[in-house]
This record gives sequence, C-alpha cells and structure tokens, in this order.
Amino acid sequence: MKYTLTATCHFGVESVLKREILNLGYPLLGVTDGHVVFEGEQDALIRSNLWLRTAERVQWNVLEFPARSFEELYQGIYAYPWAELLEEDAHFTVNGRSHNSELFSISDCQRITERAIIDKLNQTYKKEYYEKTGSRYVFEISLLNDVATLYLNTSGPGLHRRGYREQQGAAPIKETLAAAMIQLSYWNADRPFLDPFTGSGTIPIEAAMIGKNIAPGSLRRFHCEHFHFMKSSVLKEARQEVKDLMKRGQKLNITGSDYDRRMIMVARENSARISLDRDIFFFTKEVRKVEVSDTYGVIITNPPYGIRLDDGTLDRTYGNFKTLIDTLPTWSIYVITDYPKLAEALGRKPDKNRKLYNGKIQTYFSSFIGPRPPRGDYASV
Repeated sequence: MKYTLTATCHFGVESVLKREILNLGYPLLGVTDGHVVFEGEQDALIRSNLWLRTAERVQWNVLEFPARSFEELYQGIYAYPWAELLEEDAHFTVNGRSHNSELFSISDCQRITERAIIDKLNQTYKKEYYEKTGSRYVFEISLLNDVATLYLNTSGPGLHRRGYREQQGAAPIKETLAAAMIQLSYWNADRPFLDPFTGSGTIPIEAAMIGKNIAPGSLRRFHCEHFHFMKSSVLKEARQEVKDLMKRGQKLNITGSDYDRRMIMVARENSARISLDRDIFFFTKEVRKVEVSDTYGVIITNPPYGIRLDDGTLDRTYGNFKTLIDTLPTWSIYVITDYPKLAEALGRKPDKNRKLYNGKIQTYFSSFIGPRPPRGDYASV
C-alpha cells in the first residue's frame, strides 16, 4: 500500500526537509509553506520519523474530499473502512482546524468526524460504548478552501523532542531548527565547529549527530509503532538500519562555550544522554575571551536576541562577538537572530540572509562565508 504523508516544518526550512526526504528515497508530491508531501510504502511511516531532522511531525493523509456542508463531511468520513484501521479498543481522538471554508466551526467538525467514525465502526464491532484503552490514534480534520483532509499523526509528540534535552535555557532553539541551520551551512564532519553562545548545547549536539549519522529519533518512540497494522518486521528493520548506519568511528572537532557555567553543565548532561560527551567539548568563557587555534572552521550560533533584552545589552553582546570573529578571518560564520544591526555590529555584510522563524519570532539566518581551505587541510567547505 502506498501512503501519502505530510511532513511539517518551520517556515523557511522546506528546501532542507525536501532534500532529507529525497535522500531517504521517497518521491515528493508537493511543497507548500511549512509542509512537504511525499509518498512511500509502510516503511516510510517509521523511517521518516526516525531520520527527518527538520520535520516537526509526519502525518498520514488518510482522506481528502470536498466538504461544504456537515452532511458532506459526515459522508466523506463514513465512507472509509474504519474497522481496517482502528481496532475495537483503539484510543482515538480528533483535533481540528479550518481556514477559508464554509465549515468554520472546528468543534462541530471534530464532533461530526468522530461520530462518522464510530457509526462506521459499529457496523463491525456493534458496540454502544468504546472504552478507548488500546493504541493511541490522533487525527486532525483540516478544512482548507472547502476541502477536508483527515490526517493521522504518526509521530506523537513533536519530532524536536529527541529525548536528550531534559534541561534547557531561558530561550532555547528547537532541535529541528538547529539541525536545519547546520544543513544550510557549509560545515561537514571534517571541519572544526564552534558555538560560542551554546546555552544547553543544542546546536553542537545536533552537529555531532549529523557528523556521526545518528538518527534524530533513535532515543524515542512514535505513535506509528503502536498502530496494529504496522508489521513488526518493518519496525525491526528500521531500528536496525539506525544502528547499522551510525558512524561510530567518526572523529569530530566540535566545541561549545557560554559565559554561564550552569548552562555548560546542562549542555554536558544533554550530550552525555545521547553518548556524545566524548565528541563535544563544552567550556565556560565569555565570548570575547574565547580562543581558537584552528585556522579554518565554522561557527553556527544562536546569540541572545528578542524583547527580553534591551538595546544596550544587545549592542555589547554583538560587540563582544565581533571581538571573537575578528580573530577568525578564515572561518565561516552563521548566525540566527532578529537583531537589526547585525551587519553594523559585526562590521561586515552577510553573503546570504535567509528568513527563518524561531517559534513566532521572524529571524534571519545570516551567512558570512570564509575562504575555502587549501586542499588537504580540511574537506571542502
């Protein structure tokens, strides 16, 4: 059976997610803001959850049909053979959203969708009450331009929840966005890597996971693993692939620093949780005092910004950052921030500016590209 799947992501990350899906071997069906649609056999449900670093969730597009009235919505849902998908004790819930559609009452759309599913199940199970004590199925009925799409969440909690970050700082960056930043850069596993505003260590940890080809979902479980129709052999093979493709012997030169010793301790704990504590060196130091011995390398960082900080604090912070990068003229620098005076503060114009959303904050991912290392020093930038 072919499954049509939708992977959601941060706005601005669609091209990275698209490349990840293609690298997994699944054909694309379409790309829109924050969504990449693709298809695959049953293995796609588990492998996409295990391997997609920039996806927020992977959903199965179970149904799609026109719905301009509640009757059309009911009949469209009722037509599906629900007993083939849901076992008798399935714990299913229905969420909803609506945009630019005749059916704008989300609660009514949820209620009608659930009613249609239960009515169809009654043809097979003939029950007045469903205890819902079994596997969890989370559906979403989406109305967009009078077209109803019923999604089934195959991921469970958001895929940014890798399982290694039990503690974090006051303004953490999501693991999925950190992975996107790394993949948008020219860094590779053979090059030195530094994050001088490392906080809880998310960016260096995501870099190390990429460098060692550690599947981002390797520490956690997904809803699709408990679907009764999933073949155990497919799940076993997907988990074995994660182990087989890991580059355990890959040497890395990854460091992260922060002025806050407490956060450095948190970063070390987080890296140890995914067995990367020997691959990443975290240390406490103010950004202007950080010393680097490597001639060529890459900085990818998420410095402070946002409404929590006053202009004077931001000016000093970015001025101190300039002190560091002025000592690294051959390094490539990548910065995500909404600080409007970045170019002025660093005394250089970005080679590229890419709009990304960090939560609800519109930011720019600014790239300052250094010279290519001489052949034989490091792998190509």
